[in-house]
Amino acid sequence: MKTLKSTLLITLLLCFSFTITNAQQAFIIHQDNVKPSKFMEYEKIAKEFHEASIQHNVQTSWSTAMTNDFQYFYITPIKNMAELDERPFEEMAKTMGDKFGEMFNRFDQCYSSHGDYIVIRDSELSYMPENKTEAPADENYRKWYYMYYTPKNAKKMREGMLAVKEYFKAKGSTEYYRVYRNGFGQMKNYYMVSVSAKDEIDSAKKSKANQELLGSFDERWAVFSKVMDYTSKTEEFSGEMRPDLSYKPKE
Repeated sequence: MKTLKSTLLITLLLCFSFTITNAQQAFIIHQDNVKPSKFMEYEKIAKEFHEASIQHNVQTSWSTAMTNDFQYFYITPIKNMAELDERPFEEMAKTMGDKFGEMFNRFDQCYSSHGDYIVIRDSELSYMPENKTEAPADENYRKWYYMYYTPKNAKKMREGMLAVKEYFKAKGSTEYYRVYRNGFGQMKNYYMVSVSAKDEIDSAKKSKANQELLGSFDERWAVFSKVMDYTSKTEEFSGEMRPDLSYKPKE
């Protein structure tokens, strides 16, 4: 039994590596679910950590996002699973000594839960201008739409997502989006659609204009139902990217 379990684990890891290599970009996500009462204290410590990372020129990078309900996401691109074994903060911790541990002890008082997992950007399902994979630099506002599905509906969900993309292309939509899916470390299957805008007003204007472009409700639903018919649960979040808490090392 032990041998069987080991074989299954190795097979799963090999399959995951194949998925990353052959099409999509993987990201390791660290998520902090911050207590509303600790929001300002968390912000203070996060900025201290950001400044310390700059000072010590930590050799990694991340983008930071937060939702309106105080979830924080630290997003780092990875090429393969081996990168998970790297310890980019090791030298910083040695140099800072007790201050490093104290900073994280303060962090621990600010969130109800936190953890790490992997998501994968699915370029085949994303609808973006040619040769573009990222949102414009001046569009930091976000709408995130999660669509969960059961394993038996995986094929139909993917077909539906492709149908929506083709519909947007055929209509000449300029409301672009990126699609992400669950990766290693997550139990639930989902697609997450990320839509960017300059702010909440710009987002509402874009959404309204896109609805009119795509046609009547019945016409839109004929396409979107190819996804929704196989969706077991949906969630919607709004928030923003946080360039002030994002980081890249000096070259």
